[in-house]
Amino acid sequence: MADQDTIIIGGGHNGLVCAILLARAGQRVTLLEACPTLGGMAAEREFHPGFKAALAQTLYAMPRSLIRDLDLASHGLEFGPEPLPLRPLSLSAPPQSINGESLAGAADGDAEAYLKYVTMLKKFAAALAPFWERTMPRVGATGLPDLLTFGKLGLKLRLLGKDDMLEFFRVATLPMRDLLDEHFSDDGLKAALCWDALVGSQLAPRSPNQAVLTLLNRMAGKDAGQHVIPKDGMPGLVRALESAAVQAGVTIRTDCSVKTVQIEGDESGQHCTGVELESGETLLSDRVVSSADPQTTFLKLIGAQHLEIEFTNRISRLRNRGYVARVNLALSALPTFQGLDSPHGRLIVAPTMDSIEFAWDAAKYEELPASPVMEVLVPSLQAPGLAPEGQHVLVANVMYVPYDLKSGWTPGSRDELLNTVLRELERYAPGIQELVLASELLTPQDLASQYRVTNGHWHHCEPAIDQLLMMRPTYEAAQYATPIPGLYLCGAGCHPAGDVSGNPGRNAAKEILA
Repeated sequence: MADQDTIIIGGGHNGLVCAILLARAGQRVTLLEACPTLGGMAAEREFHPGFKAALAQTLYAMPRSLIRDLDLASHGLEFGPEPLPLRPLSLSAPPQSINGESLAGAADGDAEAYLKYVTMLKKFAAALAPFWERTMPRVGATGLPDLLTFGKLGLKLRLLGKDDMLEFFRVATLPMRDLLDEHFSDDGLKAALCWDALVGSQLAPRSPNQAVLTLLNRMAGKDAGQHVIPKDGMPGLVRALESAAVQAGVTIRTDCSVKTVQIEGDESGQHCTGVELESGETLLSDRVVSSADPQTTFLKLIGAQHLEIEFTNRISRLRNRGYVARVNLALSALPTFQGLDSPHGRLIVAPTMDSIEFAWDAAKYEELPASPVMEVLVPSLQAPGLAPEGQHVLVANVMYVPYDLKSGWTPGSRDELLNTVLRELERYAPGIQELVLASELLTPQDLASQYRVTNGHWHHCEPAIDQLLMMRPTYEAAQYATPIPGLYLCGAGCHPAGDVSGNPGRNAAKEILA
């Protein structure tokens, strides 16, 4: 007899969201997390005594509807008064700052174009937003609920008006470079504006595919894709989710690693019956929901012996090589960046879109970038508890760092990358290297091992057009249910993809309860 209705593997934000909704619906839910703390990539880590950071340092993709439905405010979730500005750094041009619908410091033509550009994107994002929050029907589905979903999507796009609808279809799969070249003249501005469409993916500005759709997905968040740091940092979000889960009756077990998902079969077929832990303990349940990445779930926890060979091949071929490294710096004082009164906001080190392309070219050939491009943040300005008084934490997401390095990730190659990043930061913030008390480099391979995500990909698998919507991660597993009855997915490898949105967890819970 099952010990509980549902076991959820993984205590990241999606696992927690799914657990809360199932428990509130009356299910007996046990959530298992392999690490000592909850949160996954949003969990806070001390990388030097007194200095802390989370890999997911900001919140931008979680919709207001989910924050409201989970009543996270009553569980202590608070935000600062304003989102963080996006600020392209330059060694020669006047500083610019992008905040919502305003662009300060730009040429008149670009400032005027920006308002039209962001208004267009917000209109498109609002039309698509409801469909990130629901299951996308299977290819060829003809049931009434499925047809209604497609019909509502078509109606939303039609209500844009003929001109805007045609423009949406034109720009939806454009390379970001083409889209931004149509609107702006300043190279640094264009590089900064394409960042949120590319970060975490394997795409560059010239790459065709889904960068615009990724940007529109992120713009469905509570502040139209603008980044905020919760009070007390991302642990404030994790604590609110944990509090809501405990209140709903979820049993949470940390330091509890799953060895295998138990599959049994009889004349009626296979079905999922629970999990075996690394400790040897077996837990029985009516269903198992995995927030782990698809390859971990199917190839490690399930095993190919329980899967049809074509399905196994599709899972094995998922593109999921990570392209982002993280650098954490413990600083003795606040750094000074050229042209800025304060390093407040998200600082983009990418002089031009070509500089992003060159970094991508190096990664394509499994080499390190000569001039890294990165997003820099000093989160201790908004969350002082991340560092001792008077000192600060700086984090940098360095794009286009390959999981597989041609020369291998040796101590020498790690030092080479870290020193290259520090030299690049020194160009924009003279004297910053003298402030460094300690540093930490996390390569995609480090992310894979520390966060138990295959190949260190932020989004579990590339959000490419053939791995999106009703194809994410692949057909037969794209509607949260899997080919094995009783086994579900709820992680970033599901529709609508990664980022700290909670939509995969919410959508999976809806499917289970339907």
